[in-house]
Amino acid sequence: MNFDLTSEQEMIKKTIREFSEEVVAPGSIERDRNKHFPINVFNQLAEMGIMGLPFPEEYGGGGADTTSFAIVTEELSRACASTGITYSAHISLGGAPIHLFGTEEQKQKYLTPICTGESFGAFGLTEPNAGSDAGGTRTTANISNGEFIINGNKCFITNASYAKHLAITAITGMNEGKKEISAIIVPTDAKGFSVIDNYEKMGLNASNTTELVLEDVRVPEENLLGRKGDGFKQFLITLDGGRIGIGAMAVGIAQGAFEKSLQYTKERKQFGRSISSFQAVQFKLADMAMKIELARNMVYKAAWLKDQGRPFSKEASMCKLYASEICMEVTNQAVQLHGGYGYMKEYHVERMMRDAKLLEIGEGTSEIQRTVIARLIGC
Repeated sequence: MNFDLTSEQEMIKKTIREFSEEVVAPGSIERDRNKHFPINVFNQLAEMGIMGLPFPEEYGGGGADTTSFAIVTEELSRACASTGITYSAHISLGGAPIHLFGTEEQKQKYLTPICTGESFGAFGLTEPNAGSDAGGTRTTANISNGEFIINGNKCFITNASYAKHLAITAITGMNEGKKEISAIIVPTDAKGFSVIDNYEKMGLNASNTTELVLEDVRVPEENLLGRKGDGFKQFLITLDGGRIGIGAMAVGIAQGAFEKSLQYTKERKQFGRSISSFQAVQFKLADMAMKIELARNMVYKAAWLKDQGRPFSKEASMCKLYASEICMEVTNQAVQLHGGYGYMKEYHVERMMRDAKLLEIGEGTSEIQRTVIARLIGC
């Protein structure tokens, strides 16, 4: 076993760590307060060749591995979780399905602009009545004269306001009394397609979370992604990869909260000495460091398995579940260690705590992860 990062991974980590500290972190409080999408950050990431990092170079990507993607997601999230989730969804939900299931023509047409940063990646799965029960999809796509006519709506969709196209799931027929769900690539400027950005969120305020409304949206039948009826299987595979991204996000937020706490407890003096010298505080910090290290190793293992072409669904669920739950725990303790200052926005950790909660919900709740893991261990 070799726990060393490759020279390329080390370089990516160093580059993104510096970029995050110099460019991403300084405006994080203001972006959260004003709900300002960090488009300038992503324009710079595109210039650096990061927006298509794990995809083939022939489509404008960087040809890197999943571990490198996890490193970038962690480092961005350490500075600003809204930036981290935007990047994670762009790659794992937006670009990955087209890369995995698209035809060569679809990759050239739709994956390339995602890799170059010309378009953000997005994926339309969740519906008002189809959250954990993704099979409850109600959006329909009926074929008429070589076109899909799509009707329905999606909710909680990341990046759609900045995407020129996205894959959505829809019912394309019935098969032995069961819904036949397919994935279809839809341009966001198609007639009848509306993207509504008016959610009031608890956290991740600088990320773009939207509702999609499709009213008689027509797209060519050639926009089918993969085979007809394979949509359910495709989005399960997509979510496996996405869970590595969420795990990496969680590690990044937790790492950021830990570092803020360590710095603060060294500087904060009570009873004549730094509070970091008190055993009660030291134990909290030690537990935080240990859990972050465990979570990071779980994320890297899942990423490594994916890159080896080996089964990784169980490990992806485990890393997402564990990392998101310890992230919530670590950020909660970070606020506690800061005392009254932890409740104040200028100290960052209250934002990190708010941002962390979504990670226990998005891309499969903690309850769903436990269900997946139970099935995969043979229960």
